[in-house]
Amino acid sequence: MIAGLLNLYKPQGPTSHDLVDWVRRGTRQKKVGHAGTLDPNASGVLILCLGFATRLSEYVMESPKTYRARLRLGIETDTYDALGAVVAENPAPVVREAVEAALVGFRGEIQQVPPMYSALKQGGKKLYDLARAGKEVERAPRTVTISRLELLAWEPPFVTLEVDCSPGTYIRSLAFDLGRVLGVGAHLAALERTASGSFRAEDAVRWPDFESAMQAGTWTDHLLSADRALAFAPALYLTAEQTQFVCTGRSIPAAVPGEDAALSRAYDPAGRFIAVLGRHADQWTPYKVFDHAE
Repeated sequence: MIAGLLNLYKPQGPTSHDLVDWVRRGTRQKKVGHAGTLDPNASGVLILCLGFATRLSEYVMESPKTYRARLRLGIETDTYDALGAVVAENPAPVVREAVEAALVGFRGEIQQVPPMYSALKQGGKKLYDLARAGKEVERAPRTVTISRLELLAWEPPFVTLEVDCSPGTYIRSLAFDLGRVLGVGAHLAALERTASGSFRAEDAVRWPDFESAMQAGTWTDHLLSADRALAFAPALYLTAEQTQFVCTGRSIPAAVPGEDAALSRAYDPAGRFIAVLGRHADQWTPYKVFDHAE
């Protein structure tokens, strides 16, 4: 079993799950998952996890995201994006200054209502299943953080934005809400995820190139080490005794480096990444321990 991370540039069209299936078949690896869904119409950074790295997906999913979003003003759709049916149109002109002013209200910590066409569950059912059945339910707003929101291009009726945001932010909802504030409606015409944590689009392997690599048997050349999922956490290099403690689920004394860190990456004397440790007072406690043969 091969373990690692793949920074894949997802093209428009296939679902994130499609790519997982194609990679699973093409690499003949049983354990393949993704760390954060992209809508079918979206492109950009999609991190796939292979082998024991599937247990690290949460750390990539919880990392900040950067998007480049193209909005179409004047038209609302039921899905909040270009794939949906048009539900309202307003051809009234909008000036750039109005957009710039409206963006101010979306910066920082905001409340956001998820779209009906989303994979979130309510009452045990996915929202998009309810939406397809013609049902709309009330959704509780969620707190998200938009740390940066800039107007990149003004090509009315199209607007291109760049967004740095917390995980769980719906850019489709941002487009919908901005359209409502402007009084003309809007939907998301195109979306590219340009970064997920430390993984960036310019470093991602394009799908046609990875397909060719799978056919040639050279796909592992594109794999990144599993510990990249915790690039934000300090590294802790263990002695043989500490390694034995960690591998049997026991805590070890906490020490520099990572004195104030909540998590650390643990390595055995041979330099292998063997565990994720969490700090509790003056102890490092094993959260996840990896068997490199799994």
